[in-house]
Amino acid sequence: MTIRTTFKPRTGGATEKKDQPELTTDGRSSRPLPINPSAPVFTRARVREVCLSLRAKEETLWLAKLAKSLHVATDRRWLIRVYLGRDHQTSKRKYHNRTIHGPMREAQAYLTRKLRERDLGRDLEGTKITLNEYLDRWLETAVKPRVREKTCQDYEGMLRRYVRPNMGERVLAALRPLDLKTTYQQMIERGLSARTVRYTHVVLRSALRQALQWHLLLENPAGGVKPPQQVRSEMRVLTVGQARTFLRTAQTTRYGPVLAVALTTGMRPSEYLALKWQDIDWARQTVSVVRSVRKLNERWSFTDTKRSRSRRVIKLQNWIVALLRDLHTTTSANNSCSEAFDLMFKTVWGEPINSDSLAKHFKSILEVAGLPRIRLYDLRHTAATLALAAGVQPKVVSEQLGHASAAFTLDTYAHVLPHMQDEATAKVEAMLLEQGSIVV
Repeated sequence: MTIRTTFKPRTGGATEKKDQPELTTDGRSSRPLPINPSAPVFTRARVREVCLSLRAKEETLWLAKLAKSLHVATDRRWLIRVYLGRDHQTSKRKYHNRTIHGPMREAQAYLTRKLRERDLGRDLEGTKITLNEYLDRWLETAVKPRVREKTCQDYEGMLRRYVRPNMGERVLAALRPLDLKTTYQQMIERGLSARTVRYTHVVLRSALRQALQWHLLLENPAGGVKPPQQVRSEMRVLTVGQARTFLRTAQTTRYGPVLAVALTTGMRPSEYLALKWQDIDWARQTVSVVRSVRKLNERWSFTDTKRSRSRRVIKLQNWIVALLRDLHTTTSANNSCSEAFDLMFKTVWGEPINSDSLAKHFKSILEVAGLPRIRLYDLRHTAATLALAAGVQPKVVSEQLGHASAAFTLDTYAHVLPHMQDEATAKVEAMLLEQGSIVV
């Protein structure tokens, strides 16, 4: 390929005016330009040489611009200094300083990356809003549409108590991993558990990850923070004898039936308090878990179960069926609110039972029975532990509890496994030695 150029000759003192080529609407000439045979010819090699020369000039100008930010400290050590603007609170100039050890090429690459991040950050909306403003928007647009109302309230309360007081007025784009680490350390110094700190970290990391997807941040400051390690506390459950004592004491109160169902089925409080009489199959002696109940903002809310695996059918013990039959015949049809219609367990005023109120009565029953103090939710753990200790297969226990998998059940109740291994070993040994000794 060759490129020819034409030069306009000068004749005398005047310039000869030639006809200019006509142009069409697309910018191209309507007739070909004349080619001067005597014009110099540029070959492909010459064109490449000219392009490289121009590129070298551009790189020289580019390096001249970087010279203000790139300084030579000593041999193979470079000082990077990038202006980041003024601080929003003190109005002082802010700089990013970094020392790079290595060839100049690595220093140039790092400087280019930081300049790009700075220039992109100037256009980010995250530099114009505070963390409080962003969290309000995140809860409203990203959390509420996809989680339960109770979960949204938990997120909002966690952020209000632990995150907003320390970092709420900070500019979103100015958050750094050290800010999060300082907040977590203050929570630990206040005596909060590692579980609370980790839960706060999970919520905040999710919020900042969404900010990254919305292009409000260039990087997630929570990604480089490790929350404190959570120490698993020992599970507190009732033994067989204690469970028998508890059931006898509970039957003397009006909360005996609901606590008996809780201990024998392993359901969550929000599940057995939402049971309706239509959920019982009297012929098969089973109960279907299809909903949960909570009181939110002074009103009762019935929703689906925690997850799809939580929708399950549980086999009831014979004495529990008889207890529920008696309760069904003596329960009044009076309902002070429409939400309590057909509910299995209600208050004397015909309203759904609040789990917090039930927990208080549960503790008083433990005191009367002389039993150790445990949580109301620990009746669920007690049911699983008793079933595993009785030799029930972990897969069956997992289905009864509504766990996501049997592996989760085994990991949660690993303290029962040694007993199961002893029993399994004894059964296998009895089977092998059924015909006498096998030792030669």
